[in-house]
Amino acid sequence: MTALSVLDLAPVPQGATPGDALRNTIDLARHVDGMGYVRYWLAEHHNMAGIASAATAVVVGQVAAATRRIRVGSGGVMLPNHAPLVIAEQFGTLEALFPGRIDLGLGRAPGTDQRTLRALRVAPEEADNFPNDVLELQALLGPADPQQAVRAVPGEGSNVPLWILGSSLFGSQLAAMLGLPYAFASHFAPDALLPALQVYRERFQPSEQAQAPYAIACVNAIVADTDAEARRLFTSAQQRAVHMVRGTRGTLPPPIDDIEAFWTPMEKMQVGRMLARSFVGAPQTVRDGLARFIAETGVDEVMIAAAIYDHGARVRSYALLDEVAKGL
Repeated sequence: MTALSVLDLAPVPQGATPGDALRNTIDLARHVDGMGYVRYWLAEHHNMAGIASAATAVVVGQVAAATRRIRVGSGGVMLPNHAPLVIAEQFGTLEALFPGRIDLGLGRAPGTDQRTLRALRVAPEEADNFPNDVLELQALLGPADPQQAVRAVPGEGSNVPLWILGSSLFGSQLAAMLGLPYAFASHFAPDALLPALQVYRERFQPSEQAQAPYAIACVNAIVADTDAEARRLFTSAQQRAVHMVRGTRGTLPPPIDDIEAFWTPMEKMQVGRMLARSFVGAPQTVRDGLARFIAETGVDEVMIAAAIYDHGARVRSYALLDEVAKGL
């Protein structure tokens, strides 16, 4: 059976607060902790009214404290926004508190716009240092050298598992070169998925952390009792994608009955391409779609993002998907 995991952006529904969104995140994590999901990841985004997981390490700690079994981590921390030492200390602390349950997924993109990047005091060219920053972080989390002047405490010797995230060939090449597991963001950038997986597998160099390539693909999946109900729930994510195209991002809107009246033909095409790796429907519909996806990609694990306005429907979607996974 292909493993399933959760990607949670802590979406803020229209009319709700970030506090509401974070409480929903903790509640969802408690639910899936009792299911078959392998890991629960949260993502760093800044200056976005619809995403409450900006302080990613803080939220990871809260989710880990509220759960007992599931691995918890970042999907990901945008490393150019931070000093490697700070991330080593943060995730070293999390590993000390929740041993054997913490993942550290690392992204190269800023996770925000250029104006917010300046507010973070980050120069745009910092992204060019990403490979070296990953190596520095890996060293800080590894065994301490007796001659080492700067140490991550907590952190050193924790060997928190690192993951390289990506939506292009760059991340796949780096993950292969460093011998690290790889996660591709096909839930919003599906075009390079298959070439990236091919490059990663062909160029993978074994390392202390991983002897063989291990790939996750993140997709959108919404499951409901009927295809029609699931498609209606999906209109929240479709509206959000249209707002991204229009440059009018906000909170997650409620579902609507007629998405065709909401977007223009050009917007429909753009959003359709962005959300091409989405599986929406009743359990059997989603099972068939995911089975084809797994056969096509050969991924080791599928990570599920589900932007659903109603929290109860979101919890139920993941519960139905857990049952679906048993038939894959």
